[in-house]
Amino acid sequence: MSYTKRFDGRKFDEIRKIRAEVGVVKNADGSALFAFGDTIAIAAVYGPRIMHPQHKQDAKRGTLRVSYDMLSFSVPERKKPGLSRRSQEISKVTEWALAPVIDLDQFPNTVIDVFIQVIQANASTRCAGINAAAIALAHAGLPMKDMVTAVSIGKIGDKIVADLIKEEEDYEEGATDIPIAVLHKTGEITLLQLDGEVSIQELKEAIELAKKVGKEIYEKQKEVLKGVKEK
Repeated sequence: MSYTKRFDGRKFDEIRKIRAEVGVVKNADGSALFAFGDTIAIAAVYGPRIMHPQHKQDAKRGTLRVSYDMLSFSVPERKKPGLSRRSQEISKVTEWALAPVIDLDQFPNTVIDVFIQVIQANASTRCAGINAAAIALAHAGLPMKDMVTAVSIGKIGDKIVADLIKEEEDYEEGATDIPIAVLHKTGEITLLQLDGEVSIQELKEAIELAKKVGKEIYEKQKEVLKGVKEK
């Protein structure tokens, strides 16, 4: 089925307007907001701090712990409060996406907690959360080997598109959602999920598109962090 025009008029390789801020949670060690259009995520970082209880401490390295959730009013149909199975799954894959950029060996016996809240949702929430968390970790002053950029690539009909919206996720003729996180310097993929079917060639095209638009996301991340350093 041919997909000829996107619901919001964007080009197939165009992401929504992105926005980023730091310092949005005043009592956190680092915090940030990241938005793809009207999908908005806030991340707060606390730590490194001593891990409690003591039996969970790792004498060789620190622990990264991520908690992702969506506020009840973030979607048109009110979400049931509390962590769902979906929230727990996204928390874990976000943890995996972020872990390679932090040198946890420098922080034995400690934990770094990252809390992500989606305050408004129109698809691509896990990717917005990853981008916010990466900025928040840097804002907290943690030594980072690289920066993570994430975007939801989709196959809608016969087209590979960047930064899905809800109407595209629900496309009647078939939609495949492919959240991808990429390290800016190395191009290493730290998250790749696939909900649907694609060919090997289409998956390669999706990865290349994620890397391409990731550069735009990285520039926004760098811009907002540079502003902090200049103050």
